[in-house]
Amino acid sequence: MNIQTLENLDPTDLRGKRVFLRCDLNVPLKDGTITDDGRIRASLPTIKYLIEQGAAIVIAAHLGRPKGERKPELSLAPVAKRLSELLGTEVAFSNEIVGSSKALAVSSGEVVLLENIRYEAAETSKEESQREVLARELAKYADLFISDGFGAVHRKHASVYDIAKLLPHAAGFLVAAEVEVLKKLTQSPERPYGVVLGGAKVSDKIGVISNLLDKVNVLAIGGGMLFTFLAAQGKEIGKSLVEVDLIPTVKELLTRAESLGVKLLLPTDIVVAKEFSADATPTTVSASAIPSDQMGLDIGPDTAANFASAISTCKTVFWNGPMGVFEFPNFANGTKVVAKALTGVTGISVVGGGDSAAAVRKLGFVDADFGYISTGGGASLEYLEGKELPGLVVLI
Repeated sequence: MNIQTLENLDPTDLRGKRVFLRCDLNVPLKDGTITDDGRIRASLPTIKYLIEQGAAIVIAAHLGRPKGERKPELSLAPVAKRLSELLGTEVAFSNEIVGSSKALAVSSGEVVLLENIRYEAAETSKEESQREVLARELAKYADLFISDGFGAVHRKHASVYDIAKLLPHAAGFLVAAEVEVLKKLTQSPERPYGVVLGGAKVSDKIGVISNLLDKVNVLAIGGGMLFTFLAAQGKEIGKSLVEVDLIPTVKELLTRAESLGVKLLLPTDIVVAKEFSADATPTTVSASAIPSDQMGLDIGPDTAANFASAISTCKTVFWNGPMGVFEFPNFANGTKVVAKALTGVTGISVVGGGDSAAAVRKLGFVDADFGYISTGGGASLEYLEGKELPGLVVLI
């Protein structure tokens, strides 16, 4: 897939042009305060470049899932403030999305951030005609569309997909970089190739596991999803999270992995507790002997060491999903050990966005410790599943 990129455009063609820039600024907020500005920082290279070239920039982004309603707690106002601080120049914030006077009046070298694009119900509508109406309104702001919100390119949304059909378009530096990294993971990766998957649900990862089985050498499973694998092996999982309806599918994956010669690593020990709480008392037990009144909240120390050892042998590693409830210090060790192992990979290590990116930063790692930190968890996974991403296809 060869998409048009910002790098391919003649810089002189940007001077004085009005650019509609779709970013992914979907950052975590707590009481109105941004707790991880990684996605904002990831958007800076494209924004700075456009400012330097003298473009007038109108940014659209989303935050959460307001479903067409104006929810104050999902306002992008705190993002505009943080973006101003990081750029060292004022970013004007527009409460209006359609018909924004600030966006219509933006001048060369200036930046306007529109309010949460998902306040508009048409943004995420399944009806193409509704999305097109919104896209046409947004297109009035610009001469050119730059797509730089990788975390949304798997969505057929008005500000991601439909607007690209109305304006000359290109991928920003972030989207272009994400695509190049994902190509390295899917097209002749340097071997051994290892994938570490965690997170809560098998259902979120079943497609990527199935598609990657004949491509990887090592596959390690942690997080809440591991208990469906243990259940598929007939093991007692106590009160742990499980997706019973997927047990037959998981059994098929286990059989397929064995037939392909893939080293599929499952936990041998689990950190359990009686309740889902930061204050819960942790106990380490065998993965074959989880008490009926306990729930698994992290992989155990032996498992973490085993995963780390396997990672250390790989030249290419992709990791998506925490190994446990990393937000609780008592259950963060597995995630921390895996993250530490990725920092020592001599080839390329990719942290696959979302909770994984937030976890490594919360645990004291910095982006430079890893080969690449993706901004798009869901988009990355769908790409690795082999799906076509509408927001990329439209840029060809």
